[in-house]
Amino acid sequence: MSWTLPEEFEAAGGVIRWARFGDGEDPIVLVHGTPYSSFLWRDIAPALAQKRTVFVFDHLGYGQSEQSEGQDLTLAAQARRFVELLAHWQISSPSVVANDIGGAIVLRALLLEGAAYRDLTIFDAVSGGAWERGLFKLMRTHPDVFDQLPGYAHEALVASHLDNATHLGFRPEVRRAYLAPWLGPDGQAAYYRQYRQLSESDTRPYEARLGQITVPVKLLWGREDRILPPEYGTWLHERIPQSELHWVDDAGHLLQEDAPAQLLSHLFAGVATA
Repeated sequence: MSWTLPEEFEAAGGVIRWARFGDGEDPIVLVHGTPYSSFLWRDIAPALAQKRTVFVFDHLGYGQSEQSEGQDLTLAAQARRFVELLAHWQISSPSVVANDIGGAIVLRALLLEGAAYRDLTIFDAVSGGAWERGLFKLMRTHPDVFDQLPGYAHEALVASHLDNATHLGFRPEVRRAYLAPWLGPDGQAAYYRQYRQLSESDTRPYEARLGQITVPVKLLWGREDRILPPEYGTWLHERIPQSELHWVDDAGHLLQEDAPAQLLSHLFAGVATA
């Protein structure tokens, strides 16, 4: 499936690819997680662009952005790059939407790196607490073992990990698109490189500040999320007292895939103030 990010931003560690859709008022930035890319937003971004200016990008080390040995792919580094991207785009207070580790990245940028948002929508996201779990914890703890998997075994592992994120399942061509950046020797190395560097040590420093967030916050959570089950949504809601929390039935970790219409409905509706 065709999805191209035509623009480039030269960041420390490599080139970040990005794209802009629409020319409406009130910019909105869509932030993906792992092991995905901005391809997640392929249906959401054009729909939002009917009314707003939409920015999408691939984190360094992901998707169409540069992958290379030695890159700093920690949540802290990605948060700093996010602030740099906002400055590069010359948008001072956009709406921000984030999923998976994108949640931790935008929260860290807001609470520790000086970013400013108009409002914030987070769904099925890493945010804080004890989130190193399951297969992710194994890959992070034993990256050298996973690095040595035969190509066919690695592909099967990534495919099953992707499938675990959706309640309704991927169409075959969509699944292939998510797999593509992680295949071959370079892709396999990049896959475990980024997991090796994701750590709760980068979310703990801002946890105590979550209650200080003053912009409107909307939380969405798929009731069938197997990667970050609903209790993670409750955990975050309790720590951002003025936030809204909405449950999404028959949806897993990726609302973009399982419930795009409901996700768009929330994004078009905006975020209600406390």
